[in-house]
Amino acid sequence: MPARTGRPPKISRADIVSAAHRIIDAEGIHGLTMRRLAREVGTTAMALYHHVRDKDELLRLLLDEYAAGIELSDVPGGDPVERVVSAATAMRAALVGSPWIVEVLRADDLLSVHALWFPETIIDGLVGAGLEPEEAVDAYRIIWHYTAGEISARAAAARRRDRGGPTYRGQVFAGLDPDETPRLAALGERWEELTARDTYDKGVRALVRGLVTGP
Repeated sequence: MPARTGRPPKISRADIVSAAHRIIDAEGIHGLTMRRLAREVGTTAMALYHHVRDKDELLRLLLDEYAAGIELSDVPGGDPVERVVSAATAMRAALVGSPWIVEVLRADDLLSVHALWFPETIIDGLVGAGLEPEEAVDAYRIIWHYTAGEISARAAAARRRDRGGPTYRGQVFAGLDPDETPRLAALGERWEELTARDTYDKGVRALVRGLVTGP
C-alpha cells in the first residue's frame, strides 16, 4: 500500500479531548502522552500543539470539561460540621467514578476553576465552626488527602477484584494462626467482606469533628 501523503486531517480541540478520554478509559492516565494522543486522532504530535500548548494544558481542558458537568447540590445550613461533611461527601461523589482525576489533582499543581466550590464551601464551614482561616486550610487539606486516598485505594481494590480469582490477602487471612493473631484469625473468613465496606461517611464525619474540636 502506498504511503499516505498530504496534510494530516483537520482536528479540533473537541476531537483532541474526546481522544484523550478514550485513551484514559483504556490505558489509564499514565497512558496519555502527546505522541499516543496524536496516533489516536490520526495526526502528528506537532499538529496537536496548534490546539494545546502541552500536556498540562490538555489535562486542564479535561478537568474543566469534567468539572463543568458536575451538578452541585445545596449543602445544609445551620451546623457547620454537617456543612463540611456534606461538601466533602459531594466532592468524593464527584470524583469516585473518575479516579484518574484524583491522580492528576494529587500533584497539587493542576486544577479546574469550575471545581473551586468544594474547597470554598469546606473552608467556609470550617471557619464557621471556629477555626482560623489558616487552620481551615490545613483542615481542608487533611480532608482532601483522606478523600483522595480513599478513592485511590478503592479504585485499586476494584481493579484487583475485576481480575477475579482468590487474592493473596484472602489466602493469608484464611490460614491465620489463632494463637498468634487471635483477633484477626477470628475475623479471617470475613476480612475481605468487612474491608470492602464503604466507610467514607463514618470516617470523614469523625475526621471533621476531630479537626474542629482539636486534641
